Amino acid sequence: MIKKILLSAVLVAALTQITTAQTKLKTGIWRGALTTAAANHIPFNFEVTNTGGKQQLAIINSTEHFKVTDVTAKGDSVFIKMPLFDSEFRLKQTGDNLQGLFIRHLGEKDQQIEFKATAATPWRFLKTPAATNYNVSGRWSAIIGEGDGRDTTVGEFKQVGQKVTGTFLTTTGDYRFLEGTVSGDSLYLSCFDGGHAFLFTAKIADNNTLTDGKFFSGLTGKDVWTAVRDDSAKLPDAFSLAALKSGYKKLAFTFKDLNGKPVSLDDARYKNKVVIIQIMGSWCPNCMDETAYMVNYYKKYQPRGVEVIGLAYERTTDFSRSQKALAQLKNRFDVKYPILITGYTSNKVETAKSLPMLTKVVGFPTTIIIDKSGDVRKIHTGFSGPGTDEHYTEFISEFEKLTDDLLAEK
Repeated sequence: MIKKILLSAVLVAALTQITTAQTKLKTGIWRGALTTAAANHIPFNFEVTNTGGKQQLAIINSTEHFKVTDVTAKGDSVFIKMPLFDSEFRLKQTGDNLQGLFIRHLGEKDQQIEFKATAATPWRFLKTPAATNYNVSGRWSAIIGEGDGRDTTVGEFKQVGQKVTGTFLTTTGDYRFLEGTVSGDSLYLSCFDGGHAFLFTAKIADNNTLTDGKFFSGLTGKDVWTAVRDDSAKLPDAFSLAALKSGYKKLAFTFKDLNGKPVSLDDARYKNKVVIIQIMGSWCPNCMDETAYMVNYYKKYQPRGVEVIGLAYERTTDFSRSQKALAQLKNRFDVKYPILITGYTSNKVETAKSLPMLTKVVGFPTTIIIDKSGDVRKIHTGFSGPGTDEHYTEFISEFEKLTDDLLAEK
């Protein structure tokens, strides 16, 4: 009997040890890949670390390491909840491999994308890229899409050896931190941030021409693109794309904050203040970049007489669901200014309905600058985030000079 008890105890201990081993992800750099409906793989890297007795991830896109702390393992199951964008991974672990689903909760439905990852794999596209004579560093005039869906963009890349980083700038924002490689005559770039997954491929015809471009986005998005080197390529002025309708000088709205309290520009808090209106959504990566900047901007300028209001346009009109998604964003960035739930969806037509004094809303984010008398002075479409290097610093310089000038007005 004693031997049986001892044997049982040893067996339980052994099983516990095995289970414990399965609940720990191998630390270091992993390679993950999402599978699109067209069977293309959108790869990215992430690092697993042990911090304070818990495991966490950092999703790597160029210089950005996007921290993910909600990592739970039970037996051979691993659950990873993204801190933004209402998305998650549900995975099974087998040795040094993970396999399962990336799930995006999209308003009225969920979207599931197959996912696999392998530990101790620091390469992104190719373990050993083919030798190349090409260098894509520089500025490119790029056209993404065809027909009515054509979007003229500016590509900016840096190539060191065969590693490439950079982004595409558009009138509504940028494609954030792209990372990839040049292998022979082929260019590969990708990005994953928990909300969006991008894959760009192209053939390098010569050092001035990119052809046969393919662009994959998420599960089903697919488009074409081409580019030619153009050092003078630039986008239209971001302050010229949206305006107030004729006869209007002011903005007016009343929406509820995350606690259900109505907030209006007529409230005493906003009288005789420079007010920044941030048209945004918790689903929007460029809005995430703008919010990260706006938090520090608010710390700097709120004591001098500036207020900021976020107007959120979510994928659903359900107040409680929007409240939950926005609370994640608010906590992630420690947002101190009010974020209001408009009750309208992220459809641009819906957004325009909620603010009928605007000619149109071109994209998210859109930033409206109001002077101390309550008049709209500028409307800025899009946001060039930190992945755009000097464009980001140029925006900050211009935006803060405008703020200083408005504060100086009597």
